[in-house]
Amino acid sequence: MNILVLCTGNSARSILLESIFNTLGAGRVRAYSAGSDPTGKVHPQSLVLLNELGHSTSGARSKSWDEFAAEGAPEMDVVITVCASAAGETCPVWPGAPVRAHWGVEDPAAAQQPDWDAAFRAAYATLEKRAKALLEMPFETMAPADLAQQLNRIGEIA
Repeated sequence: MNILVLCTGNSARSILLESIFNTLGAGRVRAYSAGSDPTGKVHPQSLVLLNELGHSTSGARSKSWDEFAAEGAPEMDVVITVCASAAGETCPVWPGAPVRAHWGVEDPAAAQQPDWDAAFRAAYATLEKRAKALLEMPFETMAPADLAQQLNRIGEIA
């Protein structure tokens, strides 16, 4: 299953969830992240936290969602937005009509620098719980409507 995680800037939340899925879901999912208006760089605290928690950050970069709507891009099965602004934006048309869900999380990058560690850890913890909830399910055999219902339920996990 290919999962695209979207946020406006693609520097923090979407990067975290992409890495969580690729670490915990190895072999079952392949996650990607992108932004509608990418910052062009991954937030430094995202990299600090992911490295500290044993995630690979090689290849981590801030990229546009246009990259995944282009010909030759991997076909997505699921698109998850993690910020309210990306959830409300008009997204490109994704080949294959993927299931969409919103898993909103407060933006840790909006925190003041002295609060970065706590803010990023809180966002990571919420996203990790949600990713684990999905990975505990037999999503490979679920009908799209059932998957959408479960993804929306998971998006409520705090």
